Amino acid sequence: MLDFLLRRRSVPPRLMRAPGPDQTQLETLLTIASRVPDHGKLAPWRFIVASGEARKKLADALWEARKADFDPDDVARLTEERTKLSDAPTLVVVVSQAAPHEKIPEWEQVLSAGAVCLNLVTAALAMGYGASWLTGWSAYDERARETLGVADGEKVAGIIYIGTFDMAPTDRPRPALADIVTAWQGG
Repeated sequence: MLDFLLRRRSVPPRLMRAPGPDQTQLETLLTIASRVPDHGKLAPWRFIVASGEARKKLADALWEARKADFDPDDVARLTEERTKLSDAPTLVVVVSQAAPHEKIPEWEQVLSAGAVCLNLVTAALAMGYGASWLTGWSAYDERARETLGVADGEKVAGIIYIGTFDMAPTDRPRPALADIVTAWQGG
């Protein structure tokens, strides 16, 4: 497990292809994703899943919501943006439902949704799929939120792309521990 975690690496969606997880695998992945710290047992998150034909329809709907933002003469950019929406065969949108609570700070609820995203990516990678946690315009754009069915007060914590991949992605530079660790010395 430690070796796996030491070499864990997200796979860019452009490197993914079909197949994605089947229904049983997806249920396992979502079950694992849900096993996160959750102060108060609020489950302040939910999933929107699109795979197969539904993923294609979602990509089309999101494209329709977005295409007016691009110069119609910039064919290369239009093609790139259109393709991004349909690179991976399975998309899981993790929606944060953090809300005021008498005992549980909203920040802890948001962190729980982030933990769901990381658990889902890690589980998909452990299952042998490529996975990537992204946001992008569709996490913040009101037209996309409406298309996804994200309610007022909810936020997209991440869009998890999952699919088969053939090439291992190159690793990115990681911070040196000396740059990010402080030993507290007391008083």
